[in-house]
Amino acid sequence: MEINKTLENLRIDYQSEYLDLKDCEKDPLKQFDKWLVESLKAECDEPNAFILSTVKKDQPRSRVLLLKGIHDQQFIFYTNYQSSKGSELDQNSKVAMTFLWLPLQRQVRIEGVVNKVSEETSNDYFQKRPRGSQLGAIASPQSQRVENREALEKMFAETETKFKNIELIPRPSHWGGYGVTPTLIEFWQGRNNRMHDRICYVKAGDTWELQRLAP
Repeated sequence: MEINKTLENLRIDYQSEYLDLKDCEKDPLKQFDKWLVESLKAECDEPNAFILSTVKKDQPRSRVLLLKGIHDQQFIFYTNYQSSKGSELDQNSKVAMTFLWLPLQRQVRIEGVVNKVSEETSNDYFQKRPRGSQLGAIASPQSQRVENREALEKMFAETETKFKNIELIPRPSHWGGYGVTPTLIEFWQGRNNRMHDRICYVKAGDTWELQRLAP
């Protein structure tokens, strides 16, 4: 295929920044916070977007979500508990997260264990969402097969009508938050000649061990 020649020749020589052990925070969440703030300043597109990887039986599955907070040493996101990912998280609590900030030539890879956040936390965030997003969370049978786009639009319209005169929409019980407690966090900084910087934090009891990995 002609596209293969193009793909084979697509490459960038990364050389914007560097990352050394002596420059890293002792706490990886502080290091993550530092890089996230820099991605915001650099105006990266969707800086809080990440790939969440789960496992369904023996089949890995991934999708892009949005990070909505870091609380109590956990990375927080929200979704439909009855969705495919919700079912997978119930079956296997081990997950992986990947953040990519291309303008800064940076990637962060996280491995950890997930659990549902408190109902109070989920209720609080749900009320901060735009009304349309609240209605969408109620109307959409996420991950279930639907006949066509019109069917989705009808579900939303019916939900909108149902809550037309209700100012404070209650959070549906099938929707809420998850928190990922990390056991490994790797920071990747692109360097020239593909000799990238990789600094990995591995949880050892109550402390974090830092190590440099070969690219």
